[in-house]
Amino acid sequence: MPRPPRIDFPDAVYHVTSRGNGRTRIFYEDDDHSRFMRQLCDNLETHAMILYAYVLMDNHFHLLARSPRANLSQFMQQ
Repeated sequence: MPRPPRIDFPDAVYHVTSRGNGRTRIFYEDDDHSRFMRQLCDNLETHAMILYAYVLMDNHFHLLARSPRANLSQFMQQ
């Protein structure tokens, strides 16, 4: 069953997490972390998101971010 859609409004602060299917690894090497961070930084700038904190684990990540434009869905899809 899918989760209900997020209620998105300007300046909302979100705890976002994403885990590998079946809790499998999503980061295998340092290069994977580096590529993720480059893409994250690009997307933060593109969507004017503010990142307060992040954690990268082998099989998941956590982001604490503010969405001034109420565009979290677009940010995550990118």
